[in-house]
Amino acid sequence: MRAKFLPALFFATMKTDDNLAAEVEDRVKMLGFDLIDLRKKGSARRVILEVRVDLLDPESGNGVTVDHCTTVSRDLEEWLDEVGVLGENYVLEVSSPGIERPVRWARHWRRHVGEEVRVRLPGRGRVTALIVAVEEDRVVLREKLKKSGECENVNVQISDSLDARLIWDWSTK
Repeated sequence: MRAKFLPALFFATMKTDDNLAAEVEDRVKMLGFDLIDLRKKGSARRVILEVRVDLLDPESGNGVTVDHCTTVSRDLEEWLDEVGVLGENYVLEVSSPGIERPVRWARHWRRHVGEEVRVRLPGRGRVTALIVAVEEDRVVLREKLKKSGECENVNVQISDSLDARLIWDWSTK
């Protein structure tokens, strides 16, 4: 049973989407998973919450299964219904991050140093670059320039790196 719609509760309980992300991350971690991505879409009448999770220790198994997603989904749904943070008419989608997984938070950038990403950067548009280093809230990327073919290091705020995704090299896998 879904909680009654309480629009004021959202603003009183969760002032920002960052608070929602932090709460979802804590709940997912308690279940033994790492929150890889969280997207809130849809409309005020029907919010769609997309949650992507991975194993806390990705080396420990074959990756996220349907049963894992079901476990996370049931737990989050129970909590969302209880607090009414998304209203009564929401859609919750829980899945694995996939091969070309999102890279959003500093811990993910650190985990993937040495790998290539496709990312949208302010003033540069969508670029393909190698993750060179991560320093607190900044990432150093090595971008290969299209015209000259030379490489250039770009130092950017993690919060300014939009829609970053790992690039899966099909030729070597």
